[in-house]
Amino acid sequence: MTTPLPGDFALTKIRGITGRAISAGQYLIGDGAPVQHALIYIGHGWIVQAMPGGAECIPLEDASPVVAWSTGKVPLTAAQRVAIAHAACRLVGTPYSFLDFASLALERFHVRPRWVRDYVASTGHLICSQLVDVAYRRAGVELFDDGRIPGDVTPGDLYRLITERGSRG
Repeated sequence: MTTPLPGDFALTKIRGITGRAISAGQYLIGDGAPVQHALIYIGHGWIVQAMPGGAECIPLEDASPVVAWSTGKVPLTAAQRVAIAHAACRLVGTPYSFLDFASLALERFHVRPRWVRDYVASTGHLICSQLVDVAYRRAGVELFDDGRIPGDVTPGDLYRLITERGSRG
C-alpha cells in the first residue's frame, strides 16, 4: 500500500449509479479511465475534495477507495507539498458545477465556443480534477505541459499522467 504525503493526489472509483453515470460520460467524450474522482491529501489523515455541495475537507477513511496515488510519480519538494496542501485547504467551500462537465465535453469534441470556456473559467466553480489542477498551479506546480488552459483536466487525464510517469520509471 502507498503511504501518501501531503500534496499528493489520489484517484478513486465512485460506486453505484453516480459512478456508472460519470464513467459512461467519460467514455462518451473519449476519456475512459478506471477512475471517476480525484482528491488531495493534506496530511494527518485528511483530504480535500470537490463535491456537488462544495469542496470539503474530510478524513481519508471517509473517502471513496483509492485506485492510484500520485506519490512518487509527481516529483515535489517539501515546500511545494506544503503549498499544495495549503492551496487545497483554501479551496474548501468552492462551489461545484455540472456545467464544467459540459464544457470539458465540448472541448474534447473541439466544438467549445470561447464564450463557454470563458464563462466556466469566470465562475470559480471546480469539479474534482479541476480542484487538483488549481491547487497545484497555485503552488507553482504545472501538472500538464501541453498548453491546456487551467481547468481543462479530467480524472482520466490525471490517471494517465501518473500511470505514464510510473511506467517510465
